[in-house]
Amino acid sequence: MAGFEDILTASSEELVRIFYVFGNEIKKSPDTEKTDRIARKLRLRTAQLLIAVGFNPSINNLTELLPILGYKTIDDLYNDRNEIFIKDIYKRVNLENILCLYATVREHPETLQIMQYLIENRLMSIESRIEETVNSMLIEKYKAEIKAIYLDGIAGIDFAENRLNKMDSGFRALVNEVSIITESKLIPAGDIFFRNTILPEEKRKLLNRGYIPIELVHSRLEDESISQSEKKMLQDFLSMNKNNPEPQ
Repeated sequence: MAGFEDILTASSEELVRIFYVFGNEIKKSPDTEKTDRIARKLRLRTAQLLIAVGFNPSINNLTELLPILGYKTIDDLYNDRNEIFIKDIYKRVNLENILCLYATVREHPETLQIMQYLIENRLMSIESRIEETVNSMLIEKYKAEIKAIYLDGIAGIDFAENRLNKMDSGFRALVNEVSIITESKLIPAGDIFFRNTILPEEKRKLLNRGYIPIELVHSRLEDESISQSEKKMLQDFLSMNKNNPEPQ
């Protein structure tokens, strides 16, 4: 029986083999019920099935499967796929599914480009839910997803720049995103350190991880435009590390 990852990563031939067996069984069912029935047979949620098959790069060339899945056009399938990806917050499509999705999509440039377009709206949905619920389990899943977005190579420069340019971003600080960006090598730590949009607490974490040479701290303190809170943080850091010029 095909699972989420099996469908997501299946070749064209494998997709045909997975879904053709349902053709005769559900051909008299209304289109709106076909994916539900197939999903139950595969022991998946309908949302999981649509994400898996919808993000499989091979589905675009298998229009003969669309009627079996209850769709008239590939765009209709993609629209449902996109809505689920953006709006479902670890309910019908769990974190493990999402991490598997990112690990797979990074190998397919065309699908990756679509994913990069959708991610910002998905993160807005997650962040809005966190603001509403302040749920610790949701926050931990959000952290894991952000880390995968960067370290799996899903995020591009434009995505990272947009995140870094947000003033006083509590969500960015919440997941220690500046350190993750540094680890991903998208943008150098020194570049991030000199930005006014980055919170003092975020810069302190870069310092504590040893990403910033002491001479850059002194250079930053020479900038008279920095906030008093950042200035104090930098001075405190230098004071604590005066006998250890390179923080460990």
